[in-house]
Amino acid sequence: MDIAVKYDIEIIKEEARQLVEKGLISRQRPIYALCKYIPERDWAFFELELEKNEFLLRDRIIDLLGSESWKED
Repeated sequence: MDIAVKYDIEIIKEEARQLVEKGLISRQRPIYALCKYIPERDWAFFELELEKNEFLLRDRIIDLLGSESWKED
């Protein structure tokens, strides 16, 4: 039995936020750049969730993250 991972937009945003915070990906990269970090078998579900929430793969990751809170040094 193959169980698909459920991606909702909040999970996607959190995943992107963590990758940006770790310095693995830039906020300026297109959302498509996240495919490197998503299992290939799950990409269709990931892409569908983005489309449902009116994000395009060419949109920037910063658009997906929206407003971020900054931690003071």
